[in-house]
Amino acid sequence: MNTRLATAVFLTGAFLLRADELTDITKVPEDLKVPPISEAAPAAGLRVRQTTRGWEGTAVHHTLYLPANWKRGGKFPVLVEFAGNGGYQNKFGDTCDGTVEGGSLAFGISGGTDYICIAVPFVKVTDGRKENAANWWGDADETAAYCMATVREVSREFGGDEKAMVLCGFSRGSIACNYIGLRNDPIAALWRAFICHSHYDGVRTTWPYADADRTSALARLQRLNGRPQFISHEGSVEDTRRYLDASGVRAPFEFSALPFRNHTDRWALRDCEQRRKVRAWLRSLGLPAPE
Repeated sequence: MNTRLATAVFLTGAFLLRADELTDITKVPEDLKVPPISEAAPAAGLRVRQTTRGWEGTAVHHTLYLPANWKRGGKFPVLVEFAGNGGYQNKFGDTCDGTVEGGSLAFGISGGTDYICIAVPFVKVTDGRKENAANWWGDADETAAYCMATVREVSREFGGDEKAMVLCGFSRGSIACNYIGLRNDPIAALWRAFICHSHYDGVRTTWPYADADRTSALARLQRLNGRPQFISHEGSVEDTRRYLDASGVRAPFEFSALPFRNHTDRWALRDCEQRRKVRAWLRSLGLPAPE
Protein backbone atom coordinates (compact mmCIF):
# COMPACT_ATOMS: atom_id res chain seq x y z
CA MET A 1 0.00 0.00 0.00
CA ASN A 2 1.09 3.57 -0.53
CA THR A 3 2.59 5.27 2.48
CA ARG A 4 0.76 8.50 1.76
CA LEU A 5 -3.00 8.85 1.72
CA ALA A 6 -4.37 9.71 -1.69
CA THR A 7 -7.24 12.17 -1.84
CA ALA A 8 -10.36 10.11 -1.22
CA VAL A 9 -14.06 10.88 -1.54
CA PHE A 10 -16.56 8.89 0.50
CA LEU A 11 -20.28 8.58 -0.06
CA THR A 12 -22.06 9.08 3.28
CA GLY A 13 -25.84 9.05 3.03
CA ALA A 14 -26.69 11.67 0.40
CA PHE A 15 -23.47 13.61 0.87
CA LEU A 16 -20.00 13.40 -0.62
CA LEU A 17 -17.26 13.87 1.94
CA ARG A 18 -13.53 14.15 1.52
CA ALA A 19 -11.48 12.00 3.89
CA ASP A 20 -10.16 15.09 5.65
CA GLU A 21 -13.74 16.22 6.33
CA LEU A 22 -14.53 13.14 8.40
CA THR A 23 -13.98 12.94 12.16
CA ASP A 24 -10.57 11.93 13.46
CA ILE A 25 -10.82 8.82 15.62
CA THR A 26 -8.37 10.20 18.16
CA LYS A 27 -11.21 12.40 19.42
CA VAL A 28 -12.67 9.22 20.94
CA PRO A 29 -10.52 8.04 23.88
CA GLU A 30 -9.34 4.44 24.04
CA ASP A 31 -10.89 2.39 26.85
CA LEU A 32 -8.95 -0.81 26.11
CA LYS A 33 -5.24 -1.55 25.88
CA VAL A 34 -3.85 -4.59 24.10
CA PRO A 35 -1.81 -6.56 26.66
CA PRO A 36 1.96 -6.49 26.18
CA ILE A 37 3.74 -9.65 25.13
CA SER A 38 4.55 -11.82 28.14
CA GLU A 39 7.47 -14.24 28.28
CA ALA A 40 5.51 -16.49 30.66
CA ALA A 41 3.66 -19.65 29.67
CA PRO A 42 0.16 -19.15 28.21
CA ALA A 43 -2.38 -18.33 30.92
CA ALA A 44 -5.63 -16.42 31.37
CA GLY A 45 -5.19 -12.74 30.57
CA LEU A 46 -1.73 -13.11 29.00
CA ARG A 47 -0.58 -12.54 25.42
CA VAL A 48 2.41 -14.63 24.38
CA ARG A 49 4.45 -15.45 21.27
CA GLN A 50 4.41 -19.01 19.98
CA THR A 51 5.61 -21.05 17.01
CA THR A 52 3.41 -23.85 15.77
CA ARG A 53 4.74 -27.40 15.50
CA GLY A 54 6.31 -28.01 12.14
CA TRP A 55 7.87 -24.56 12.04
CA GLU A 56 10.29 -25.02 14.94
CA GLY A 57 13.69 -23.59 14.14
CA THR A 58 12.22 -20.92 11.86
CA ALA A 59 11.53 -17.25 12.58
CA VAL A 60 7.79 -17.76 12.01
CA HIS A 61 5.56 -17.01 15.01
CA HIS A 62 2.08 -15.95 16.05
CA THR A 63 0.64 -14.38 19.18
CA LEU A 64 -1.84 -16.12 21.47
CA TYR A 65 -4.11 -14.38 23.97
CA LEU A 66 -6.14 -16.47 26.41
CA PRO A 67 -9.15 -14.57 27.75
CA ALA A 68 -9.35 -13.36 31.32
CA ASN A 69 -12.04 -15.98 32.02
CA TRP A 70 -10.12 -18.85 30.39
CA LYS A 71 -9.99 -22.15 32.26
CA ARG A 72 -8.40 -25.39 31.15
CA GLY A 73 -11.04 -27.85 30.02
CA GLY A 74 -13.38 -25.14 28.78
CA LYS A 75 -14.47 -24.38 25.22
CA PHE A 76 -13.93 -20.88 23.83
CA PRO A 77 -14.69 -19.25 20.49
CA VAL A 78 -11.62 -18.00 18.64
CA LEU A 79 -10.88 -14.74 16.85
CA VAL A 80 -8.11 -15.32 14.31
CA GLU A 81 -6.54 -12.06 13.11
CA PHE A 82 -4.48 -11.00 10.08
CA ALA A 83 -2.66 -7.66 10.31
CA GLY A 84 -2.35 -4.84 7.77
CA ASN A 85 0.75 -4.06 5.72
CA GLY A 86 3.83 -2.83 7.50
CA GLY A 87 5.46 0.53 6.85
CA TYR A 88 2.10 2.26 6.41
CA GLN A 89 1.58 5.85 7.50
CA ASN A 90 -0.67 8.66 6.34
CA LYS A 91 -1.14 12.38 6.92
CA PHE A 92 -3.60 11.72 9.76
CA GLY A 93 -0.98 9.92 11.85
CA ASP A 94 -2.31 6.41 11.21
CA THR A 95 0.39 3.74 11.13
CA CYS A 96 0.69 -0.03 10.76
CA ASP A 97 3.83 -2.09 11.37
CA GLY A 98 2.58 -5.31 9.76
CA THR A 99 3.47 -7.50 12.73
CA VAL A 100 1.46 -10.06 14.67
CA GLU A 101 2.31 -8.09 17.81
CA GLY A 102 0.89 -4.82 16.45
CA GLY A 103 -2.76 -5.63 15.80
CA SER A 104 -5.71 -4.37 17.84
CA LEU A 105 -8.76 -5.82 16.12
CA ALA A 106 -9.36 -9.19 17.78
CA PHE A 107 -8.59 -8.08 21.33
CA GLY A 108 -10.66 -4.92 20.98
CA ILE A 109 -13.70 -6.75 19.65
CA SER A 110 -13.50 -9.37 22.40
CA GLY A 111 -12.85 -6.88 25.20
CA GLY A 112 -10.38 -9.40 26.61
CA THR A 113 -12.95 -12.01 27.68
CA ASP A 114 -14.72 -15.05 26.22
CA TYR A 115 -12.55 -15.34 23.08
CA ILE A 116 -9.15 -16.85 22.47
CA CYS A 117 -7.35 -14.40 20.17
CA ILE A 118 -4.68 -15.53 17.71
CA ALA A 119 -2.74 -13.13 15.48
CA VAL A 120 -1.39 -15.29 12.67
CA PRO A 121 1.46 -14.25 10.34
CA PHE A 122 1.95 -14.07 6.63
CA VAL A 123 4.88 -16.41 6.01
CA LYS A 124 7.79 -15.45 3.75
CA VAL A 125 10.12 -18.14 2.38
CA THR A 126 13.50 -16.92 1.11
CA ASP A 127 16.22 -19.42 0.15
CA GLY A 128 14.65 -21.95 2.49
CA ARG A 129 14.44 -19.48 5.41
CA LYS A 130 10.94 -18.97 6.78
CA GLU A 131 9.93 -15.82 8.64
CA ASN A 132 6.99 -13.49 9.16
CA ALA A 133 6.28 -11.13 6.24
CA ALA A 134 5.53 -7.50 7.13
CA ASN A 135 4.15 -6.79 3.64
CA TRP A 136 1.66 -8.72 1.56
CA TRP A 137 1.42 -12.47 1.54
CA GLY A 138 4.93 -13.87 1.49
CA ASP A 139 4.18 -17.41 0.29
CA ALA A 140 0.38 -17.52 0.29
CA ASP A 141 0.17 -21.32 0.44
CA GLU A 142 2.67 -21.46 3.32
CA THR A 143 0.67 -18.74 5.07
CA ALA A 144 -2.53 -20.76 4.71
CA ALA A 145 -0.80 -23.91 5.95
CA TYR A 146 0.58 -22.16 9.04
CA CYS A 147 -2.83 -20.63 9.78
CA MET A 148 -4.60 -23.99 9.58
CA ALA A 149 -2.02 -25.76 11.71
CA THR A 150 -2.07 -23.00 14.32
CA VAL A 151 -5.85 -22.95 14.63
CA ARG A 152 -5.92 -26.70 15.11
CA GLU A 153 -3.06 -26.70 17.62
CA VAL A 154 -4.63 -23.94 19.71
CA SER A 155 -7.97 -25.73 19.63
CA ARG A 156 -6.37 -28.96 20.78
CA GLU A 157 -4.21 -27.46 23.53
CA PHE A 158 -6.26 -24.52 24.83
CA GLY A 159 -9.90 -25.37 24.20
CA GLY A 160 -10.61 -23.41 21.03
CA ASP A 161 -14.07 -24.25 19.75
CA GLU A 162 -13.64 -25.51 16.19
CA LYS A 163 -17.29 -24.66 15.49
CA ALA A 164 -16.81 -21.02 16.52
CA MET A 165 -13.79 -19.74 14.57
CA VAL A 166 -14.12 -16.14 13.38
CA LEU A 167 -11.52 -14.85 10.91
CA CYS A 168 -10.88 -11.12 11.06
CA GLY A 169 -8.46 -8.66 9.52
CA PHE A 170 -7.60 -5.03 8.84
CA SER A 171 -6.49 -3.65 5.45
CA ARG A 172 -4.13 -6.32 4.02
CA GLY A 173 -5.66 -8.57 6.67
CA SER A 174 -9.17 -7.72 5.52
CA ILE A 175 -8.31 -8.78 1.97
CA ALA A 176 -6.73 -11.89 3.49
CA CYS A 177 -10.04 -12.99 4.99
CA ASN A 178 -10.90 -14.19 1.49
CA TYR A 179 -7.49 -14.28 -0.23
CA ILE A 180 -6.04 -16.59 2.44
CA GLY A 181 -9.10 -17.65 4.44
CA LEU A 182 -10.97 -18.89 1.35
CA ARG A 183 -7.86 -19.92 -0.58
CA ASN A 184 -8.75 -23.61 -0.72
CA ASP A 185 -11.46 -25.90 0.59
CA PRO A 186 -9.61 -27.09 3.73
CA ILE A 187 -8.90 -23.61 5.10
CA ALA A 188 -12.30 -22.28 4.03
CA ALA A 189 -13.98 -25.02 6.08
CA LEU A 190 -12.50 -23.66 9.33
CA TRP A 191 -14.56 -20.49 9.65
CA ARG A 192 -17.91 -19.75 11.25
CA ALA A 193 -17.87 -16.08 10.22
CA PHE A 194 -15.62 -13.23 9.04
CA ILE A 195 -14.93 -9.62 10.04
CA CYS A 196 -13.36 -7.62 7.17
CA HIS A 197 -12.30 -4.05 7.96
CA SER A 198 -11.01 -1.64 5.30
CA HIS A 199 -10.55 -3.18 1.82
CA TYR A 200 -12.02 -6.37 0.40
CA ASP A 201 -10.71 -9.06 -1.92
CA GLY A 202 -11.75 -8.40 -5.53
CA VAL A 203 -12.93 -4.81 -5.19
CA ARG A 204 -9.61 -3.37 -6.38
CA THR A 205 -7.80 -5.42 -9.02
CA THR A 206 -4.53 -3.47 -9.27
CA TRP A 207 -2.85 -4.73 -6.09
CA PRO A 208 0.75 -5.87 -6.74
CA TYR A 209 0.34 -9.62 -6.27
CA ALA A 210 -0.77 -12.70 -8.17
CA ASP A 211 -4.49 -13.52 -8.48
CA ALA A 212 -5.70 -10.03 -7.55
CA ASP A 213 -7.94 -10.17 -10.64
CA ARG A 214 -11.70 -10.37 -10.27
CA THR A 215 -12.05 -13.86 -11.73
CA SER A 216 -9.67 -15.28 -9.12
CA ALA A 217 -11.35 -13.31 -6.32
CA LEU A 218 -14.79 -14.59 -7.32
CA ALA A 219 -13.51 -18.17 -7.33
CA ARG A 220 -12.38 -17.66 -3.73
CA LEU A 221 -15.65 -15.97 -2.79
CA GLN A 222 -17.61 -19.01 -3.97
CA ARG A 223 -16.09 -20.91 -1.03
CA LEU A 224 -17.93 -18.63 1.41
CA ASN A 225 -20.92 -20.96 1.05
CA GLY A 226 -23.44 -18.62 2.65
CA ARG A 227 -21.51 -17.83 5.81
CA PRO A 228 -21.83 -14.35 7.36
CA GLN A 229 -19.37 -11.51 6.91
CA PHE A 230 -19.24 -8.17 8.73
CA ILE A 231 -17.73 -5.70 6.25
CA SER A 232 -16.64 -2.21 7.25
CA HIS A 233 -14.56 0.65 5.91
CA GLU A 234 -13.72 4.18 6.92
CA GLY A 235 -16.13 6.61 5.28
CA SER A 236 -18.01 4.29 2.93
CA VAL A 237 -18.60 0.63 2.11
CA GLU A 238 -20.38 1.32 -1.18
CA ASP A 239 -17.62 0.00 -3.47
CA THR A 240 -17.69 -3.35 -1.68
CA ARG A 241 -21.48 -3.44 -1.60
CA ARG A 242 -21.65 -2.87 -5.36
CA TYR A 243 -19.01 -5.51 -5.99
CA LEU A 244 -20.84 -8.12 -3.94
CA ASP A 245 -24.23 -7.21 -5.42
CA ALA A 246 -22.78 -7.80 -8.90
CA SER A 247 -20.91 -10.97 -7.90
CA GLY A 248 -23.95 -13.21 -7.80
CA VAL A 249 -22.75 -14.60 -4.46
CA ARG A 250 -25.43 -14.47 -1.81
CA ALA A 251 -24.61 -14.55 1.90
CA PRO A 252 -25.52 -12.60 5.06
CA PHE A 253 -23.29 -9.56 4.39
CA GLU A 254 -23.49 -6.89 7.09
CA PHE A 255 -22.13 -3.51 5.96
CA SER A 256 -20.95 -0.74 8.25
CA ALA A 257 -19.33 2.58 7.29
CA LEU A 258 -17.24 4.24 9.97
CA PRO A 259 -17.67 8.01 10.40
CA PHE A 260 -13.89 8.31 10.81
CA ARG A 261 -11.22 9.26 8.28
CA ASN A 262 -8.60 7.00 9.78
CA HIS A 263 -7.16 3.87 8.17
CA THR A 264 -6.66 1.91 11.38
CA ASP A 265 -7.93 -1.02 13.42
CA ARG A 266 -7.71 0.95 16.66
CA TRP A 267 -11.43 1.82 16.62
CA ALA A 268 -11.81 -1.61 18.26
CA LEU A 269 -10.09 -0.20 21.37
CA ARG A 270 -12.70 2.57 21.70
CA ASP A 271 -16.29 2.75 22.92
CA CYS A 272 -17.64 3.74 19.51
CA GLU A 273 -20.70 2.82 17.47
CA GLN A 274 -18.66 0.56 15.18
CA ARG A 275 -17.50 -1.62 18.06
CA ARG A 276 -21.03 -1.83 19.43
CA LYS A 277 -22.29 -2.88 15.99
CA VAL A 278 -19.77 -5.67 15.46
CA ARG A 279 -20.34 -7.00 18.97
CA ALA A 280 -24.12 -6.97 18.43
CA TRP A 281 -23.54 -8.81 15.14
CA LEU A 282 -21.56 -11.52 16.95
CA ARG A 283 -24.38 -11.90 19.48
CA SER A 284 -26.86 -12.24 16.60
CA LEU A 285 -24.82 -15.26 15.46
CA GLY A 286 -25.10 -16.85 18.90
CA LEU A 287 -21.50 -15.95 19.82
CA PRO A 288 -20.51 -14.11 22.99
CA ALA A 289 -19.69 -10.40 22.99
CA PRO A 290 -19.68 -7.66 25.63
CA GLU A 291 -22.59 -5.23 25.62
